[in-house]
Amino acid sequence: MKAKLVIMVKEPHPGRVKTRLGRDIGLTNSAWWFRHQTRALLRRIEDPRWDTLLAVSPDVEGMKSRIWPAHLPRVAQGRGNLGDRMARLMRGLPSGPVCIIGGDIPGIIRPRIAEAFKALGAREAVFGPAPDGGYWLIGMKRAKPPAANILQNVRWSSEHALADSARSLGDASIVRVATLQDVDTLDDLLGMQCPRKYP
Repeated sequence: MKAKLVIMVKEPHPGRVKTRLGRDIGLTNSAWWFRHQTRALLRRIEDPRWDTLLAVSPDVEGMKSRIWPAHLPRVAQGRGNLGDRMARLMRGLPSGPVCIIGGDIPGIIRPRIAEAFKALGAREAVFGPAPDGGYWLIGMKRAKPPAANILQNVRWSSEHALADSARSLGDASIVRVATLQDVDTLDDLLGMQCPRKYP
């Protein structure tokens, strides 16, 4: 089965996305940044080696949205916290390797995605760490259906998010790939080296 790359996106309305960044630069500006950052990300990471699809939120609005590229397949994220929504994707998509990312990490380029899928050749799960203890990517080989309790009891938006998520996978063999910075604050944004050339 062909590998699948899922990008989780929210409709970029002020006050609905990047609210921590919005406290520094204004909610309208942070929503604008998220919209354009995500569209740039989508342009540079499509690749014939994997199927790219969008997991949208809110469900009804996201499925009809004209903001995101019309040619990319979409699935609704559904209800619950981030772990509930990602676990639902891991369990619900057709069998085969799946990697899930967000739209707010400027450093994601195709070689980073390829590295994650390659890592799943030898391991059952992969994480792309972030410096704050979270992660920009989670992937699973899914040779068998994921357990019902994956990504439960995770302390989201904390330095424990990756460790808790890894623990929730039980005895699955796990590998980590490159560490990338997400953008939550103005300091993150100012310190970002955004890629300008893409292989």
